[in-house]
Amino acid sequence: MASTASLRSRRSAAQLHALAGVERLIRANDPNGRRKYLLDFAEAFRSYSDVLPVSGLIELLGSADVALIGDYHALPNSQRFAANLIEKLAQTDRPIVVGVETVFSRDQHILNEWIAKEIDEAELRDRIRFDADWGYEWEPFFAVLENARKYAKAIYGLDCMPRQDLRKIGARDRHAAAKIAEIRHAHPDALIVVVFGESHLAPNHLPRLLREELRAERVVTVLQNVDSLYWQAAGESCERVEAVRVAEDVVCVFNASPLEKYENYRLCLDRWSREGAGSPDLGPTIYNLINGLLTFLGMNAYSPHNTTQPKFLVDALPEVYSRNSDAMLRKLLSRRGVTEEDRKLLLRYADERGSIYLAHCNALYVRDFRMIEVAEEASRFLHHACRGLPRRVNGHIPEPREGPDLFYGKAVEHALAYFGSRVLCPGRPPARESELYELYDETREDVEQRAPWSLEEFIELVDLLALHRGFELNPRRYRELPQQIERGVQLTGDRLEYVTQQLGYMLGSEIYDAYLHGELTRRYLKSLFLIHIDEPGVAAETYFNIVRRVRKAKH
Repeated sequence: MASTASLRSRRSAAQLHALAGVERLIRANDPNGRRKYLLDFAEAFRSYSDVLPVSGLIELLGSADVALIGDYHALPNSQRFAANLIEKLAQTDRPIVVGVETVFSRDQHILNEWIAKEIDEAELRDRIRFDADWGYEWEPFFAVLENARKYAKAIYGLDCMPRQDLRKIGARDRHAAAKIAEIRHAHPDALIVVVFGESHLAPNHLPRLLREELRAERVVTVLQNVDSLYWQAAGESCERVEAVRVAEDVVCVFNASPLEKYENYRLCLDRWSREGAGSPDLGPTIYNLINGLLTFLGMNAYSPHNTTQPKFLVDALPEVYSRNSDAMLRKLLSRRGVTEEDRKLLLRYADERGSIYLAHCNALYVRDFRMIEVAEEASRFLHHACRGLPRRVNGHIPEPREGPDLFYGKAVEHALAYFGSRVLCPGRPPARESELYELYDETREDVEQRAPWSLEEFIELVDLLALHRGFELNPRRYRELPQQIERGVQLTGDRLEYVTQQLGYMLGSEIYDAYLHGELTRRYLKSLFLIHIDEPGVAAETYFNIVRRVRKAKH
């Protein structure tokens, strides 16, 4: 078992490289980062006592009178967590009331009209001046309101002007504390759930004022993704830390990495600077992720040769598109001669995952920014770039590979893309073989709603995956390649994509585990990206070489 220090170092290395880049951009555009009020929060929570299961969080909140939920406004995961928590707390025996910072108390009558369904979502958004006075993403916050309307007895706006003047932020805290005291008087038996900006939740800010207002009440603070606690948790031996106990009445949950937090904030800064003109510029985000991977792998983006380094990778960086336009995607692909069937497959992939790397035209298309998926596609680009962008020879697509070359080439690509995403986003859940066998429990309705196959066709693919994993574990048991695998490596279209992605993700997960425990060096990992798997026979050889290496490390 690797030590705490080595686990923390290996889990954090690539993310820290990428994080340095985005923090430089934020410092250049945000003058408030060093304000004392904000520093109070950063310095208040430096360590935790123990790891806390999610069930323990619900139990703790069940005994609270007021639950302060820290919100990092620029991070959609933060609001989604609050929305889900409201739903979970509503399943307890105690009624809940919700208070939100996003809505001014002066606009309570507007909120009441929406709660009574007298006005629709669009009118609510317009009349509370959400875009002008708040400016973050609407959909994640509206999910909080929707769940609050569905599960809570009442919803209250808690904030007051002015929001942009940090010199008045103490007055806003006092106003919020007084409003929460009024809510307690109106709802003496309810659990009050307050969704408020994280910097307000330093012990001497809103929590202290609340305890002065409500001396007999138990106030519990739920933080989200505090940087110092995240880095400390990276050294835990368990696979994924979901929450930690900071103090008796303070916990911190993790649903995003610092890199994801600050990339989302940078995108907000970019959108505000454009004053709503067009989509945010995702180019710096993508290039920063690629640079983080390059630094992690010890690659030189300016190397003039393509042996132990990708040749002039700095000149091969992909175009980045962030417009929500299927027409743009179709145009990019049709120019490269991609068939209609393949275009439909790629469009569905972009729709399901939010982003896609298009090797055909060396472009990364982001329809919906999700850090894990974007990191995976950035890693996929690097794999193609290290091979010299073989899909872009003289501006034309070469003749497609087929059979084992295509099958294992795609599996290796998915494995390295998945591995790169885990390096940049260590909180991504692992892809385990045990989950493969759970697929046999899928219902016909679930399968046919999610995939373009019947249940019988789906089970055939799962059988192929299970057989292939068994073959990988002990090929000597087989005198010859099983016919089912022989037929499987001839798959095409969406079946090929599904099977190779599943195999690749499981192998990528094993690569990451072996790296995390010191069994694979960065030099070896770098060599995997540089293998020219387009040459005949190389893809299958590479796939099974990796399998033997990670299984040997595992045992």
